Amino acid sequence: LDQIQEDGINALVILPLYPQFSISTSGSSLRVLQEEFAKRSDLYGPQKMFHTVIPSWYDRPGYVKSVANLIQKELDSFTPEEIQEGTSDTQPIPKHILFSAHGVPASYIEAGDPYKSQIIDCVERIKALLPTEDEGVKVHLSFQSRVGPVEWLRPYTDDVLPSLGEQGVKNLVVVPISFVSEHIETLEEIDIEYRELALENGITNWRRSPALNTDTTFIDDMADMVADALNEPSQSITEACVANNVGNLELEFASEEMEINSAGVGGVGFDDDLAGSARRKTSKR
Repeated sequence: LDQIQEDGINALVILPLYPQFSISTSGSSLRVLQEEFAKRSDLYGPQKMFHTVIPSWYDRPGYVKSVANLIQKELDSFTPEEIQEGTSDTQPIPKHILFSAHGVPASYIEAGDPYKSQIIDCVERIKALLPTEDEGVKVHLSFQSRVGPVEWLRPYTDDVLPSLGEQGVKNLVVVPISFVSEHIETLEEIDIEYRELALENGITNWRRSPALNTDTTFIDDMADMVADALNEPSQSITEACVANNVGNLELEFASEEMEINSAGVGGVGFDDDLAGSARRKTSKR
């Protein structure tokens, strides 16, 4: 924000780098920004600074196509020998895709968080661009990165992998669907922990679709998205929060640790104020 002021900028497109909206990611970030704007209305009030928010963009054709292209590349990498190995009387489909999304506590969804429905819709859009089951590819969805004792979105990735192994799956492409860049939850949790779990359960031919990172189609679509936002009716931070039920959770930014967790770096839902507020709010219903 200081740099924005130094550069004399008077119009902002606020674009969270989370394709799907969640109260715990985009929502928490927008609330922090909302508080900063409220503190300095002399700098960021409507007469001083125009802004518009893009709350989610998982349905952008460019994003969907970029992810599908990366998955297809991994599907094409299976050799004839691996395809033969992955085909049996008990498992007639030789190739499988597991979309592993970052989880959130189930209480968030009960409070109106649109994240789960957006993840499901996103996967269906990508699936439509990929081979069908009749063409030898089956799609699965799971959720990862849960912490603490509360119930998170199911099915859990570390439950699904053993189940796929029991079903005779040998060829698997894992897709980090809610992540647009590589970080600890792709490079460590998926590439090391989940890969080991898959191998232990007989999934011998492991592939992992890379995050989008600087994929050209993805970056071009991001640029188009910003330009489009400037030519469409604006949506303020407050409007974006209300439209996505952020107010249904009594967000309390009590500590730096909580803010990091709610952004998905260390996971959310353990014993931070955000999860506690969700439990308190839904328990009143």
